Amino acid sequence: MHFPIRSLMLLVVFTMHAATAFADGDYQFRVESNLRAGVAKVDITPPPDTPVVGHVRPTNGVRDPIRAGVLLLDNGDTRAAIVTLDLINTPSDMVSQLREAIADRTKTPVKNIMISASHNHSGPGWSSESGWSRQMVAKITAAAGDALKHLRPVTIGYGEDRIDFNINRRKVVDGRALVRLNPDGPCDHRVKVLRFDDGKSLEPMGVLMHAVCHPCVFTWGDRLTPPFPKGFPKISADFPGEAQTFVEKIYGPKTHAMFLQGCCGDIRPNLPGVPYRCGDEADIKWTGRSLGCAVVRAVDRSVVREELAKRKTIYPLRCASSVIDLPGKKGKLACEMQAMRVGDFLLLTIPGEPMVEYGFKIEKAIADRAIPIVVGYANGHLGYICTAESYKYGGYEPNSSPLLPEAEPMILAELGRLADRVLADVFESLKPGAK
Repeated sequence: MHFPIRSLMLLVVFTMHAATAFADGDYQFRVESNLRAGVAKVDITPPPDTPVVGHVRPTNGVRDPIRAGVLLLDNGDTRAAIVTLDLINTPSDMVSQLREAIADRTKTPVKNIMISASHNHSGPGWSSESGWSRQMVAKITAAAGDALKHLRPVTIGYGEDRIDFNINRRKVVDGRALVRLNPDGPCDHRVKVLRFDDGKSLEPMGVLMHAVCHPCVFTWGDRLTPPFPKGFPKISADFPGEAQTFVEKIYGPKTHAMFLQGCCGDIRPNLPGVPYRCGDEADIKWTGRSLGCAVVRAVDRSVVREELAKRKTIYPLRCASSVIDLPGKKGKLACEMQAMRVGDFLLLTIPGEPMVEYGFKIEKAIADRAIPIVVGYANGHLGYICTAESYKYGGYEPNSSPLLPEAEPMILAELGRLADRVLADVFESLKPGAK
């Protein structure tokens, strides 16, 4: 049986159109929710000759972009924002400038804005006097405006997976802590992922990933290993940037991926050396794509029909923050902490480099009340935040920390009080006038 060429062409076009129409209809799902979200990303890469901070070294170019992400949330009663940065930390003056600018652009209360950094050791440092810093604030403010314009109803999917490239970097030998890759030390290999969907397709509009590891693949290590004994000579967002790019390539241009760092004060990439080596292109692909693959697995699994059926229609959105004085080696230090509840998810922030045990302890205390996500390097920077136990053995982290061991129980107690305020499952938070 033969068809004229024109008929065959029409048949092919009709079949492709029908398949596309079927696919589009099949891939949509109903979103009924009081929560609206908007997300935007922006390139904040500095000039290519900008020195990097973390492990300071000169650079002569840019390997991959330094970016910022803005996630805006609104449930009709409350508006909140999460900002992620491919930077090493979040100094208080940076936090203040970004919060004020974003609050003015989006009408989000200042206290409801979280500013977090990946703790990237291959990016620029902040200085309020620099032209790059001023441009960064302007770009992120514009991105917040874009997120506001694209607010739309969403539901949230959740998933977890694992990575294997992170490892504890402290080992106690003869009663003192040494810098040593320690597979027997505590480490959190979990990856926690929130996906935000408007139901228009199976491609999420936003992906918020959380993992625990120093982004220092590209920094100097034993100073002996070729090809970069002095550290990788280009600006980079390290493995969190590689992971975000990987996820965005998988899902396409309508998906924006953002990274939240956990309690990684004593956790780093497993790159053996003396005591560890600088990574290269193979290492950044291994670490970044490992995280990206874990995120994609969790993202895709969270949209199968059984998981979709678990999604909420009502999302409480509550924020609380406080500033307490912590005992420091040279006097009291102000410490801001924040709790942000989004439905069943509870984000708790610590302004510095908490050891991995902080995450475990906080989760144990509240895991039966919410899904906890403990975020380090957010809303300020106090340096290393160590467990009281670690001071018994010394080592780089407690010796470098500005805090005394008595700070740990105070931090944990205050985070517990903030959790009470936003979870509203204790009597005190239900009383009239409770904040």
